[in-house]
Amino acid sequence: MAFLRSIVTAKTTTIAATADFPVSSIFSSSSSWHLEFLSKNLKLSFSKNLQKPSLPPSALHMDAPSSNHQTSHENGVVLPELLTEFMVDMSCQGCVNSVKSKLQTVEGVKNVHVDLDNQVVRILGSSRVKTMTEALDQTGRKARLIGQGVPDDFLISAAVAEFKGPDIFGVVRLAQVNMELTRIEATFSGLSPGKHAWSINEFGDLTRGAASTGKLYSSPLGDLGTLDVDEKGEAFYSGPKEKLRVADLIGRAIAVYATEDKSDPGLKAAVIARSAGVGENYKKLCTCDGTTIWEATSNL
Repeated sequence: MAFLRSIVTAKTTTIAATADFPVSSIFSSSSSWHLEFLSKNLKLSFSKNLQKPSLPPSALHMDAPSSNHQTSHENGVVLPELLTEFMVDMSCQGCVNSVKSKLQTVEGVKNVHVDLDNQVVRILGSSRVKTMTEALDQTGRKARLIGQGVPDDFLISAAVAEFKGPDIFGVVRLAQVNMELTRIEATFSGLSPGKHAWSINEFGDLTRGAASTGKLYSSPLGDLGTLDVDEKGEAFYSGPKEKLRVADLIGRAIAVYATEDKSDPGLKAAVIARSAGVGENYKKLCTCDGTTIWEATSNL
């Protein structure tokens, strides 16, 4: 199952290093004891090394997301609660008060915690990422989304698919709320006005664009319905999806079609990649080029 390789590759070296026995002994004997011993050690090592990092103490003062607390948004869409983290350029208590005051006026925001030392704002609620980002922008401070999900509950709690042009741009975010529910948010531009089908497809193979991403993933789970594109070529979507698990989607693709008909080859596709969950991304510098988080481009 090639699409799972990205999940386990980073841990392969750790697993091999922690197995406290000579690998050569496996091949020098046909004894079932060696195979059983190998199996137990690999399982223990894999489990130990895939523990999700704990949140910093400052994040523990927030209430946990509740599956019962939901807020209606435009078009009657109901979104489940999540904890969302932004890196926000703040330097004083006045910045903290301004950010908190603004976010507390946003519909669906239940709780706001500001960590001034780390310049991190944690928001608990059912508001869309786009709405929270716009509110932070209105405070005049630079902000960037750095994590979303339910703390400590899932090894992989968030994923993202980015459409990077040159004609169609967009970001699709998926966050695991519980084992039976995923929250999906999407923003697109560059599409023709009207209705466009979109879906999660089997493969992340983009060699022929959307046409090489295979069939619909686990029908009907992969069917995302239609996008309503306005006269500016923009579309926004927010909604829950039952029975969909983020961990099963890594390495697959999201495809957008020219019409409501999913039988056409598709306009554009993007691979679904793991995204940072809560408490997993407090970096202010890009290690590849030294760019600060404020200078990096962002499609929210």
